[in-house]
Amino acid sequence: MNQQSESPAKLGRLPRWDLSDLYAAPDCQALEGDLEKARQGARALKEKHGGKVASLDGEALGRLVGEYEAVQEILGRLTSYAYLRYCTNMEDAEVARFFQNLSEAATDISSDLLFLPLELNRIDDDDLEQRLAAAPLAHYGPWLRDVRAYRPHQLSDDLERLLHEKKVSGRSAWMRLFDETVAALRFPVAGKDLTSAEALNLLSDADESRRRAAAKSIGQIFGENIRTFSLITNTLAKDKETEDKWRQFERPISERNLSNHVEDEVVDALVQAVKRSYPRLSHRYYELKARWLGADKLNYWDRNAPLPEDDDRIIAWDEAVDTVLSAYRAFSPRLADVGMRFFDGAWIDAPVAPGKAPGAFAHPTVPSAHPYLLLNYQGKTRDVMTLAHELGHGVHQVLAGPRGALMSETPLTLAETASVFGEQLTFRALLEGEQSPSRRRVMLAGKVEDMLNTVVRQVAFCEFERQVHAERRSGELTPERLGDIWLSIQSESLGPALRFDDDYRHFWAYIPHFIHSPFYVYAYAFGDCLVNALYAVYQEAEAGFEAKYLAMLGAGGTLRHKELLAPFGLDAGKADFWSRGLDIVAGFVDRLEAEL
Repeated sequence: MNQQSESPAKLGRLPRWDLSDLYAAPDCQALEGDLEKARQGARALKEKHGGKVASLDGEALGRLVGEYEAVQEILGRLTSYAYLRYCTNMEDAEVARFFQNLSEAATDISSDLLFLPLELNRIDDDDLEQRLAAAPLAHYGPWLRDVRAYRPHQLSDDLERLLHEKKVSGRSAWMRLFDETVAALRFPVAGKDLTSAEALNLLSDADESRRRAAAKSIGQIFGENIRTFSLITNTLAKDKETEDKWRQFERPISERNLSNHVEDEVVDALVQAVKRSYPRLSHRYYELKARWLGADKLNYWDRNAPLPEDDDRIIAWDEAVDTVLSAYRAFSPRLADVGMRFFDGAWIDAPVAPGKAPGAFAHPTVPSAHPYLLLNYQGKTRDVMTLAHELGHGVHQVLAGPRGALMSETPLTLAETASVFGEQLTFRALLEGEQSPSRRRVMLAGKVEDMLNTVVRQVAFCEFERQVHAERRSGELTPERLGDIWLSIQSESLGPALRFDDDYRHFWAYIPHFIHSPFYVYAYAFGDCLVNALYAVYQEAEAGFEAKYLAMLGAGGTLRHKELLAPFGLDAGKADFWSRGLDIVAGFVDRLEAEL
C-alpha cells in the first residue's frame, strides 16, 4: 500500500514508506521464522566447518561462502527492518526496544559466523590462489580480496569474537544514545517547539530574523546538552583509539580508508587539494555573497540564506518528483525506470515527523528486497537536490543488487558517485530550462553553495575529526576544547567573510557522521570531485557513456576505484585529478563574480 502523509498544503501529500516488503509486523511469523533460520544456519555452519576451513578444496570452500552469504542475507533483512522502523519513531520506547533486542540477537548469531573470515585469512596467498581456480570460489574473488585486506590487522579469534559481541553494548549503545537524544530535543522558535530537522531548515529561510532565531535556538539547546554530546564523542574516540592500537592502524583515518579500498595517500591528496583551494572557493564565494546581501560580513546564520533575487518558492512534492525523474530520463531511460520504482512501490518516507531521524539516507537493505529512502522534505530547492541525491544512491543499490549480499555494497568513496551525479543531472536540467537571467544566477549560486557544502565543508569536518581523534590520544577533550577546535576549523575553511558568535561553537554536536561513521565525511568530497571529472567526460563523450556508467554502478563492490574509472580515462591517483574537479567549482564562482 502506498501510504501518504498529511503535510503543509503547499507540499502536497508526502509518501510514507511501507516496510511490509521486509516483514508484515514485528511479531509476524515470517520474522520469527527467519530469526530461527539464521540462528540454526549459523550454528550449523560453525559446527560443521569451524576449525576446518583450511582443509577445504576450492569447490567446497565456494559452497561454504555461498551458505555463509545466505545467512548474512537473512540477518541483513532482519536488522534492516528493525532499523528502518526505528528511524521513523525514535521516541517510542517499544520501537527502540525491538530494535535493540533484534540487534543483540543478530550480533549473537553473527558471532557464530566469524570463524569463516578469520580462518580464510590464515590461508597462505599461494594456497588460496590455487583454490580460486574452482568456479564456485572464483565467484567470490572480490569478497575474498576485501576480507584479506584486513589480514595485517586481524587479532586472535577470541579477541575478534569479544570485540564483535561487545559492540552492541559499547559503540552501538553510544550511537543509540546520540540518536535518541537528538530526536527528543526541541528547539523553540517563534513560539513553536521544532525538531532539529525543522530548526536546521530555517537556516535557509528568507527571513533573517527567523534564521537568527533558529541559529540561536540550535546553539542554545545543543549548548545545554553539550556535556552529553562531549561524553559520547570522547568515549567513541577513545574506543576507536583502543581498537586501532590493537589492530595496528597507523592513523585514526586509516581503518576508514581501508574499508573504502582507497590508499591513505589518495585521501591525503584530496584533503590537501581542497584545503589549498579554500581561498579561491569558499573564501571568495562568501565574500561575493556578503556583497550580494549588502553586508561587509555574513553572520553564520546567513551562510545558507536565499539570495535577494530568490523567490524562495515552495516546491510541491509532485513537482520535485517530476523534475528529478525527467532529468534522470534525459540521461538514461533505464536509470529513470529504476528510479520510478521507488515512487510506485512506497519505498520512500518523505515528511518531517516527531521522533523521526533528521537528515536523509538511502538504506540498501538486502538484494532480495530493495532499498528505502528517508527524507525530511520541506519544499526547498535543496530538498529537491536531496531527493535527486538519495535516489541516485537507491538506483545504484538496485543496480548493484545482483552481485549478492557480500559483493553488492560499494565503498563509501564510490557510493557517492551515483548520488552526486544524480544531483548534477537535476541541476543542469533545471538550469537549462530556466529563461530568466536573474533566476539562472540564483540557481548557479545555489549549486555553488551545495558544492561548497559537499567539498569544503566535508573536508573541514574531516579535519575536525582528525584533530579531535589526535588530541583525544592525550586525554579527554572538554566541551570548551571541542568548541575551540570547531570554531578554528570553520573559520579557516569558510574564510574571513563569515562572522561567528559563541553559540556556533556547539554546532559540531548535531552531525551524526562523527558518531555513526568516523571519517565518513571525506567520501562526499571524493564523490563530488570525482563526479565533476566524470561529468566533464560525459559532456565530451562519444556514444557509449551511458552503458559504461551503468556498468560502473552495476559492479557494486567488485572493482576498486582505479578499475571503475579506467574506462572513462580517469585516475584518482594522479596528482592533478582533484584539481580538475575543483576547477569546475572555481569556474562557477568565476561566472558569478563576473556578473556582480
